[in-house]
Amino acid sequence: MLDWFWTIPAVPLVGFLILTLGPSLPRAMVSGIALGTSALAAGLAASLAVTLLHQGFHPVGHTQALWTWMDLAGFTPRIALYVDALSMTMVMIITGVGVLVQLYATEYMSDDSDYQRFFAYMSLFVGAMLVLVLADNFLLLFLGWEGVGLCSYLLIGFWYRDLLNGLAARKAFIVNRIGDTAMIVGLCLLFTELGTLEIQAVLRQAALQWTIGHPMAIAATALLLGAAVGKSAQIPLQVWLPDAMAGPTPVSALIHSATMVTAGVYLIARTHTLFALAPATQTAIVVIGTTTMLFAASSALVQRDIKRIFAYSTISQLGYMFMALGVGAAGTAIFHLFTHACFKALLFLVAGALMFSLHHEKDLLNMGGLRRDLPFVFWAAVIGAASLSGLPFITAGFFSKDQILLQAWRSPSGGLWLLTAGLLGSMLTALYSFRVVFLAFFGDKHSEVTRSPGWRMTVPMGVLAALSLGVGWLGWSARAEEPSWFLRLMDTAMPVHQPYLVTDAQAGTIALLASGAALLGTGLAYLMYMQRPAVLESVGETEAVQTIRRFLLRGWGFNWVYRWTIQKPFGYLARTAKVDILDQGYERLIMRPFLWIADINRDDALDRVYGGLTRLVEQSAVTAGRLQTGQVRWYSTVLVAGALGLAGFAVLS
Repeated sequence: MLDWFWTIPAVPLVGFLILTLGPSLPRAMVSGIALGTSALAAGLAASLAVTLLHQGFHPVGHTQALWTWMDLAGFTPRIALYVDALSMTMVMIITGVGVLVQLYATEYMSDDSDYQRFFAYMSLFVGAMLVLVLADNFLLLFLGWEGVGLCSYLLIGFWYRDLLNGLAARKAFIVNRIGDTAMIVGLCLLFTELGTLEIQAVLRQAALQWTIGHPMAIAATALLLGAAVGKSAQIPLQVWLPDAMAGPTPVSALIHSATMVTAGVYLIARTHTLFALAPATQTAIVVIGTTTMLFAASSALVQRDIKRIFAYSTISQLGYMFMALGVGAAGTAIFHLFTHACFKALLFLVAGALMFSLHHEKDLLNMGGLRRDLPFVFWAAVIGAASLSGLPFITAGFFSKDQILLQAWRSPSGGLWLLTAGLLGSMLTALYSFRVVFLAFFGDKHSEVTRSPGWRMTVPMGVLAALSLGVGWLGWSARAEEPSWFLRLMDTAMPVHQPYLVTDAQAGTIALLASGAALLGTGLAYLMYMQRPAVLESVGETEAVQTIRRFLLRGWGFNWVYRWTIQKPFGYLARTAKVDILDQGYERLIMRPFLWIADINRDDALDRVYGGLTRLVEQSAVTAGRLQTGQVRWYSTVLVAGALGLAGFAVLS
């Protein structure tokens, strides 16, 4: 199997090519191709995981070089894949959640006119994400990085006939380009200083050439952090993710909760050796993650759109992962990434099931009383909310979040202040999570159920609900001094950083505090939305509370700040600087002399040559214009054909 693991990303990419380049297919065939390729990729991934577990993971993973990408003056990046415990965990998440979400989508999207296009985009995303996490070098990783960004843009704006969806897609695309620019500069710096872009070689060279606190290490990691902040929607580049909920709900479940947005976490974890050389950057990660976690948790409290609530929740949980990365607990961050993929994908599928049953209703206040009409969805929502909240011992979220809080407390770069912030975030998480459950499934009914989800929607929710309860035990250890099975597994790919010896008493104290925070938030939600809703309503009518509510509803006003400090000033300059000094200079120094020379040489032989060239260009433009059919499928065919031609030329040469 180790000789064939390149087929894991290849299979969904083949599915994308079939759905894109082939003719319009019946929906059953589209479903079969999309699900078949996803299931095959998941099966291959499971087989590889079993093989690696049987042979034993090693600190030096397995590399598979397919061919040399280019050879330019000693720069010879390869199309090569690398698998170890970290990348294998990511592959299992991507393929496992991917096949469940695509099964769900075959029913959720069954009435959509662009059914084939949707699954083509989803297959392309799965393939691009697998390339990202399996890449042996930064250049190939960046190709996957841009691929998932492209798919995010295409799927957010999938229903492009609605102007707001197009604007949301454009916003996500532009904001992510900021982080991507930082990544390009960072990769150039790494290549210039270390002479290679192979990830493992970069990590070895950095450890040999740079000391802790070296300026180049700080600069490189700061640029990589900028890329991670953009992709993982951390402050100040978090503004795109809530608007990304314009896309279909299966997109939100797979791309914007379980996989793509965790790419930034993966990038930092993969390059943990670099970040260990830059304590200043690690401190920045802690500050960014903690601030983002509290910002998003507070903003989720007042949202009415159920998908926006879970979008802010995703931002908040990514903040927890950044907190763990910042204190050096990369294995703990990946464990929370793993559990989060299960319960957050479940919650988005629950949101989709509610919208599916209520004729696309997204307003939480227009729901209510649905637990009898949709009992399965109700229990799935309870399990997802409990795991997100970290209710003790029975949910996966408890085990991963408890480990983050423990590491945040014991780390030299953390302490009591970081633990307090984490506990506050945990309490707010439970409050907004069970706010959704109580408002959607209890109280008076405000909307009638028009249809119920079928088995293709309920089976994925059932599997994810079971995982949301069970996978947390992979991170449990009978003794605090001994790392869990999952952390030992991650230790083969990156060191599990535990600054001080943790005793059973200390671990028990943190578990008790984490449990108390989660139960307190759940109790407050019950009191506010079930027992005393009238009191909450009367308090909410005061001017002070309304002002705070508007502030939180608008996401702390980040969009307003960007609009008045960047967007409007730039637009003003663009409108008022149509003819600037440079334009006038070019006209006087170049255009007028050129026109004068043209006048006195109007009828010479050279003019005839230029006239012939002009007519040739005009005819070429007419011919090329006929290729502009407006059909995206035709454009994609030409693009893929050109790429395959270039790849063939590179291989043959």
